[in-house]
Amino acid sequence: MVQQSKRTLLKGAAAAVGAATFAPQLFAQEKPVRIGYAIARTGPWTGGAQISQEPNYLLWAEQQNAAGGLNVKGVKRPIELISSDDRSDIETCVRSYEKLMGSDKVDLILPPWGSNANFAVAPLANRMGYPVLAPTALSRKLVEMKLPNFFLLLQQPDRMVGALVDMLVANGVKTLAVIYVDDLFGLENYAALKIALRGTGIQIVEEKSYPGDIKDLSPVLRSIKDKNPDAFVGLSYPPDTILASKQSKESGFNQKFYYASVGTAFQLYRNVMTPAGAEGVLGMGSWNSKTSPAAKAYFDAHTKKFGGKEPDRWASGHCWAGLEIMQAAVAKVGLDRKAIRDYVAATTHKTIIGDVKFTGSENTATPGTVGQWQNGEFEVVWPAKIATAKLNPNKPAWK
Repeated sequence: MVQQSKRTLLKGAAAAVGAATFAPQLFAQEKPVRIGYAIARTGPWTGGAQISQEPNYLLWAEQQNAAGGLNVKGVKRPIELISSDDRSDIETCVRSYEKLMGSDKVDLILPPWGSNANFAVAPLANRMGYPVLAPTALSRKLVEMKLPNFFLLLQQPDRMVGALVDMLVANGVKTLAVIYVDDLFGLENYAALKIALRGTGIQIVEEKSYPGDIKDLSPVLRSIKDKNPDAFVGLSYPPDTILASKQSKESGFNQKFYYASVGTAFQLYRNVMTPAGAEGVLGMGSWNSKTSPAAKAYFDAHTKKFGGKEPDRWASGHCWAGLEIMQAAVAKVGLDRKAIRDYVAATTHKTIIGDVKFTGSENTATPGTVGQWQNGEFEVVWPAKIATAKLNPNKPAWK
């Protein structure tokens, strides 16, 4: 059966899911595979965690158990999820994983949400010998740490902002304003953006950092509006992505290219801004239900399972891809964590987002991408060779 060590009522996308249960006689002869994780159910990380990660963990475990259990080198065994709320707190997160891998001795772990939490947990997991496939860690520093058990599924900052800059150059952008959250994510992406802009002729007319708990971005947005750049880039997390967009709309700040980061690919963004209001907004994204038949099947299953709540068009797909990779590894080599790690590192993996191949810790098979809201769908618009729709190079006015 799928169990949770703390049956906390989940917030966000996983609300009211509870623990899926199955007839115990199905698994009477087999010992459960115990899989542990800590994830934000309260605090500021909740929005991302309960959209991009925990719903996928629950759906995947349910699907595996409904099919007879997880294939462990030819033997089907039930999945037991052992999880807790990390409360959006680094110390709580690390202590939770210490317990899971130490006294609880779970068979496998699934990662927490976000670059900061993964940065804190990665060295611990590596030391304890647990392979981690992280779908929401965006950090070149993590790649450079060369932790053999840690794998980053997302395209890293240089790839993502590189694709953005390529798109802006190709469409004649000459001036740019940027704001960025003052944490690991914002600082690394801002640094990568500055490098990508070298030699392009694009001038940054304003650049501002802000704290992660910011409640008002209107003063900096008004200042940027007065400079009237061709493009705006917000290197932001879900709460500030929505805050900046709402306050841009209120102030009439509407550039030809309006790009926000984490959260733009969420159904929540479209709902808050309305489909017409979101139209033309660019952001971080890499897939949708058009990407492949498997992506469509996953999208439909997720939406049905969670009462119409859709996966996001970026990290949700990478999260599911990580689960697919872990599932294939366990089927091939069993629960030997060293063998799982070696399989993950050496294999080109077929997933719903396409091929995934790791060079060291980094997924180097998935190119940097740009997404855009068009007619209620977050389309992949750059690069053209993998686009699901053509770029609209002139964002309409906010509605």
